[in-house]
Amino acid sequence: MIAASSATSTVALTALAMLAFAANSLLCRLALAPGLIDAASFATLRVAAGALTLAIIAMPRWRRRRESKADLRAIAALFAYMVCFSYAYLSLAAGTGALILFGAVQLTMFVAALRAGEPFPPPAWLGLGCAMLGLIYLVSPGLAAPDPAGATLMAAAGFAWGMYSLRGRKAGDALTATASNFILTLPLVIIVSALARDSMHATTLGVIYALASGAIASGLGYVIWFAAVKRLRATTAATVQLSAPILAAFGGTVLLGEAVTLRLLLASAATLGGIWLVLAQRAKAV
Repeated sequence: MIAASSATSTVALTALAMLAFAANSLLCRLALAPGLIDAASFATLRVAAGALTLAIIAMPRWRRRRESKADLRAIAALFAYMVCFSYAYLSLAAGTGALILFGAVQLTMFVAALRAGEPFPPPAWLGLGCAMLGLIYLVSPGLAAPDPAGATLMAAAGFAWGMYSLRGRKAGDALTATASNFILTLPLVIIVSALARDSMHATTLGVIYALASGAIASGLGYVIWFAAVKRLRATTAATVQLSAPILAAFGGTVLLGEAVTLRLLLASAATLGGIWLVLAQRAKAV
């Protein structure tokens, strides 16, 4: 009974975390597509709300430890992710952006594994090739291709989040480290907002979407994910994230009326299928 209850709670936590990750794409697109807020202000409010939420949750741990070291590389990666993510969604559909983001994150992690000397059997190389070809096909020129600038920014956001995730592996306490990183990233995004003040604008609804993205989808979302990932194998944790782009695409269709193109479907099949193949091979090697 205890094992069954633990498994059920793990599934529930994982599902909630994936919904939160997909919600970030949807909330950003809901705010930016109709121009309810500018990209810099969205990023700033998202980081501020996330920092406050995470700080409140992490406060008891900080009081016990009374020390927190800043990770400058992690802060730089988080800053790049937040800014590039917001500006990318000025022109990308929710599902397309999520696929590029997720694909770039996983490819960054795979390249890091290769550099660390992790063996990749032939099926894993095949999967890696399929994933890369899927992303290349998605952004290749054509009538259904996403905006090149938006796609480039989202790929940069994915690379930054991949690097942030790699830095996070070295953190002793992921929750307090993430809370500290959000707080220390806030001044940087405020500077971006100051530099972009000529285009600054916001409606009440746009502010609500940004705060929800920061406090709920980011802050609480990461807390839930940290709780779930402790109970999952590394390869399982990576595999379940395959659902995030699918959820974002579905949400974009329902909430934003975005079309799911044949290009997106084919690119998703190649990219997500290739990533799954790599993860499956890595799981066998464990």
